[in-house]
Amino acid sequence: MAKRKMSTFERLQRGELNRKKRKQLEQQIANQDASLQIVHPDTAGIDVGNDSHFVSVGPARDAQWVREFGSWTEDLRRMVEWLQSCGIKTVVMQSTGYYWIALQEALEKAEMKVWVVNARGTKNLPGRKSDVQECEWLRRLHSYGLLRNSYQPPEQIRSLRTVWRRRETVVKEAGRAVQGMHKVLTTMNVRLGNVISDLSGTTGMTIVRAIVKGERDPRKLAQMRDRRIKASEQEMVLSLEGNWQEDALFELQQVVDGYEFWQKQLEACDQKLKQYLEALPERAREEEKPADKEAEAKEDPRARRRRRIKANKKQKNQPAFDLGAAQRRTLGVDLCRIDGIGEMTVQSILSEIGPDLSAWPSEKHFTAWLNLAPRRDISGGKLIRHVVVPGKQRVANALRMAAQSLKDSDSYLGARYRFLKVRLEGARATKAMARYLACLIYRMMTKGQTWVDRGTEFFEAKRRQRDIQALHRKAAALGAKVVFQA
Repeated sequence: MAKRKMSTFERLQRGELNRKKRKQLEQQIANQDASLQIVHPDTAGIDVGNDSHFVSVGPARDAQWVREFGSWTEDLRRMVEWLQSCGIKTVVMQSTGYYWIALQEALEKAEMKVWVVNARGTKNLPGRKSDVQECEWLRRLHSYGLLRNSYQPPEQIRSLRTVWRRRETVVKEAGRAVQGMHKVLTTMNVRLGNVISDLSGTTGMTIVRAIVKGERDPRKLAQMRDRRIKASEQEMVLSLEGNWQEDALFELQQVVDGYEFWQKQLEACDQKLKQYLEALPERAREEEKPADKEAEAKEDPRARRRRRIKANKKQKNQPAFDLGAAQRRTLGVDLCRIDGIGEMTVQSILSEIGPDLSAWPSEKHFTAWLNLAPRRDISGGKLIRHVVVPGKQRVANALRMAAQSLKDSDSYLGARYRFLKVRLEGARATKAMARYLACLIYRMMTKGQTWVDRGTEFFEAKRRQRDIQALHRKAAALGAKVVFQA
């Protein structure tokens, strides 16, 4: 008969580790590297798991210096008490799924400094095959200062980030419900989507709700259209004649109920989002400098008109309250002055990072953290390859979308993006433009500078000047001289 496997709770109740693993661990870490300097002496390493966590404090701290704790709240309290009794001040762990979040909160409440590191920084080193070895390896690397801490926003920004991410999920689910309505109506050959641009708008939802309630007369349904609909009433009547099937109508009822549910969820998210934004401290705006006033005077007159249109045009699924005013109060600057950057993009930046960018010493550090700066392998002064770093960066994705929206913009940034698309491939041009937008945002948020759009003509003049200078340099290198004819 096969031996029954012990559960995590039973294994923890025994209070002992696997002796074979402990022996292997002691053999592998017996030789300490004296050439490395200890940077973080009072540190512990934790290998985070779903069922349990392995913790190492080092052989000088306790006789049983590697222990296993369960993931229950009571075990987390016992872990914190043991770490405090060992004099631990800094704890390092990997960002494994979502399992580390509760552990981080418990350690921060005990006033311990928590380092959450990316697994890419340790995965390429051999010889670690178990959780016991992993926690000790993390502790040793961190004690020598060989790990890089991941950016963690303040607690207020974390709450804001949770609500904003949840709101994004709700918007996606509502969009899926609208797609479901399109599918059901097309199944019944009701071509409402051919005569109105947005099924989730006033006219579309009024007609769909009337169909669900039992209205089948296409003329009565067509009379419910808004006066701004460009399609004629006769077109609406022809589009609303369908094959009314009982099973499809039942599915439509289900989809409409789901859409109504997600709309209520969206309203609740907006209320909570407004509450968290109002709780953030107000950031004082810097006084306008004379240089800023001079730059404003040189601004392209069409830029002011574009800003007015942008302010009056609200994006789809935008919160009902004045989101821009809350952002300006919190950030101290108006990032929406930058072409392509809307209130929804600014909110993604504020929710993921917060108003304080002091964690990045320069815009180069900031764009590198966003994975928008080029990563290159260079050997012997030669470029070996471009390195593509995997990972999902929400702020970088928002900036890429903002960059793509500039393709038809009659502005300085629009001209720059079109110039980059000529020189680079589509994805590389978008990344380069997103990096430039990130630099502008960094300068505005850290230095209080104001973005001034000088127009397409200004960019073309600068580009022509650079081309002329390049021609002079090439000619001088060949011993020639460039002469331009009038």
